[in-house]
Amino acid sequence: MDYETLKTDVADGIATVTISRPQALNALNSRFFQEMDALIAEIAHRDDVRVLIITGDGKAFVAGADIAEMVSMTQDQAREFSKRGQKTFRSLELLDRPVIAAVNGFALGGGCELALACDIRIASAKAKFGQPEVNLGVIPGYAGTQRLPRLIGLGNALYFLLTGEMIGAEEAQRLGLVQKVVEPDQLLPTAVAMAKTIASKGPKAVKLAKQVARRGLLADFDAGCALESETFGTLLEKEGAEGMRAFLEKRPPKWDN
Repeated sequence: MDYETLKTDVADGIATVTISRPQALNALNSRFFQEMDALIAEIAHRDDVRVLIITGDGKAFVAGADIAEMVSMTQDQAREFSKRGQKTFRSLELLDRPVIAAVNGFALGGGCELALACDIRIASAKAKFGQPEVNLGVIPGYAGTQRLPRLIGLGNALYFLLTGEMIGAEEAQRLGLVQKVVEPDQLLPTAVAMAKTIASKGPKAVKLAKQVARRGLLADFDAGCALESETFGTLLEKEGAEGMRAFLEKRPPKWDN
């Protein structure tokens, strides 16, 4: 599929996707969601992609949803626009490959929500994060009110949701919103190096580690532990056996896709 809002590149098991509407600071519109849905479905069926990196074109990661598209929406249209974004970001969250957000600039509103739906967030030292929707008299619509408290705690999340304050990359890292902060020119090299490290590991183990952690987060502790044990046993008999033999034989493991 040819994309209007996305630039894609696949190399060495890593798909890099750049959101490219720089004239609108990469604001999210209906076309973006259509294309991102198609991209997620494509990656889910590609054996040559083990890690996905998402970044932005220009000075923004994503500066928010497209206000010009939203301003004249009816209540019903706005509800559906919210549900559309929630569906896309949930699909990204449930993708069986790790997703790294390489946040190059403004990640505000829907852009922050997109970053929250990724598994790991690396930020440029110039990146800015925030949920400023209350400034416009609305609230986040792409599950920001649900993911943010789960990630940084209710008090911190409500502070940002209620004040609309924008924070820098170092503060975002302190709160646990971001895992790593690097200089702007090192953002993509760092993301790619991290993706290569992940791609070198047992592919089934990587997929299932993400799945078990995310499912366990929404389950009670004992149910999560039961899922972990079941998955551990399944892997140990198959991919894990190769990994352990390779360790004992002091050789690189030979993973199956």
